[in-house]
Amino acid sequence: MFKQLLASVGIGAAKVDTVLLTDQLLPGQQFQAEISIRGGEVEQQIQGLELALMTRMKVESGDNHYYSTLALARWHLADRFSIGPGQEKRLQFKGQLHPETPITELPVRNNHTAVWLATGLSVDHALDPSDKDRLFIKAPELVSRMIQAMDELGLKLVKADVEKGYVNARTFRSSTGCYQELEFRPKGFGLFSINEVELSFVCEAGQTHVLVELDRAFRRDGFQALTFPNTSSVAELKQRLQALL
Repeated sequence: MFKQLLASVGIGAAKVDTVLLTDQLLPGQQFQAEISIRGGEVEQQIQGLELALMTRMKVESGDNHYYSTLALARWHLADRFSIGPGQEKRLQFKGQLHPETPITELPVRNNHTAVWLATGLSVDHALDPSDKDRLFIKAPELVSRMIQAMDELGLKLVKADVEKGYVNARTFRSSTGCYQELEFRPKGFGLFSINEVELSFVCEAGQTHVLVELDRAFRRDGFQALTFPNTSSVAELKQRLQALL
């Protein structure tokens, strides 16, 4: 009786751990993981096993802001099962990252982007976020070439973050409820009319949409929507961007 009470309040409860088996990750890429569940001091009835792809996003509130979390994708891995004291169960899992998964590996110090897998055991109908595994998401080649093109045009990447909301343009729209914003600023005085340029990407198979926000010194902010084939070279990207700047 006493041990059953301990289990119901989480003392000696089952623990879960997720091991990622895929080294290099890109937005939209498939991945493999192994989930290990180890029993505690007593037998337990687990109501379900869940996995979620999570990110942290900035939420604007008047003149202030705060950070919240958002699930980009969710997977139900297992239904009700029991696990004995000290018993270990292993599950193999294959999933796919959302194509709009924010990029964490960027050439910038001021990077507020975080992406992780949250694994939970649902015990007595309560999701226990007992295991969080940070993911390292590399930039797709088109995005990397875009950063290089901006740099060659005299604009340095200075900040990256994820904000609540959607990227909206006439020809495309994001879908997750958050979007990543890459902020660039002039490296010198050659682009004296530009204070800042912010880029947001919506990646698709074969092409990438880009929303460009221009903050000019002597004009109101403006938005431009561009679409590039994923095979576009740095020279081609520079040509299109230079026409905007």
